[in-house]
Amino acid sequence: MNGTASSARVLVVDDERDIAALVAYHLTREGYRVSTAGTGDEALQAAAAERPDLVVLDLMLPGLSGYEVLQELRRAPGMEQLPVVFLTARREEADRIRGLELGADDYVTKPFSPQELVLRVGSVLRRVRAPALAGAARTLRAGEVEVDVDAKRVTVGGREVALTPTEYRLLTALMERRGRVQTRKQLLQAAWDVHVDIETRTVDMHVQRLRQKLGRAGDLIETARGFGYRFRSDDS
Repeated sequence: MNGTASSARVLVVDDERDIAALVAYHLTREGYRVSTAGTGDEALQAAAAERPDLVVLDLMLPGLSGYEVLQELRRAPGMEQLPVVFLTARREEADRIRGLELGADDYVTKPFSPQELVLRVGSVLRRVRAPALAGAARTLRAGEVEVDVDAKRVTVGGREVALTPTEYRLLTALMERRGRVQTRKQLLQAAWDVHVDIETRTVDMHVQRLRQKLGRAGDLIETARGFGYRFRSDDS
């Protein structure tokens, strides 16, 4: 059992019982506390009741699709930052792009290696938990923007701003490297931490949404034409 797994609860959502059981078996062997659901509606009910630390989510489900489940989770109070790993037979690039754009933390295609999936789950959880486990409070500030890294809380002028996990990671990546241009590929890696070859327009779309949510403070995110983006190093 590893430290990441010792207290983590994982919800596995798949309408194929054999696959759900296989995933649950391998995660349980690593020390995770695992529950399963077979439909989108069951997934939402289980997430609300159990408050898992991560969801492994199939895309093709009876009733609500995996995409719709993810969108509902992102709207639910207290679950906006819930990590989600898609596990699906849909291998097309467009499906990966859509999943990542909606805020999925990783995307694993079937057929899959159970060991690799366990490693991916652990990687996502370590990334999500890292600031809290460090034990030292950390705050990023720039102009009116303040990020409480431990609490994953973003405020602008004292007003809390609700960001998706992807938008949050983009913001922190930019603020941690203030004044330095970050290429779209660098931001793609920082925001999703997945090695997939997808169009960098995905980054542009998320930066646009992030600017909108930050309001006037969104001007602090500057476009470096032909390269990527940077967070202004001064507050002017």
